[in-house]
Amino acid sequence: MNEMMSSGIELMLTGMGIVYAFLAMLVVAIKIMTAIVTRYFPEVPAEFIVPANKTTEPLVIAAITAAVHQYRSKQK
Repeated sequence: MNEMMSSGIELMLTGMGIVYAFLAMLVVAIKIMTAIVTRYFPEVPAEFIVPANKTTEPLVIAAITAAVHQYRSKQK
């Protein structure tokens, strides 16, 4: 019985060590990938980002409004 208990504890500690080592390697890999991505693909400053078309046609707004109204009236 004592031998089985020590074998079980040994197996538990081995498994926990393997999981801990894997998680540590995962953290290191994520940090390395983050460093690589930020080095080769830096963020574009907001002043260079082209904003979306802010003028929406009135017909598009009317169509969306009608569709939402129709959907809500069917849900009641």
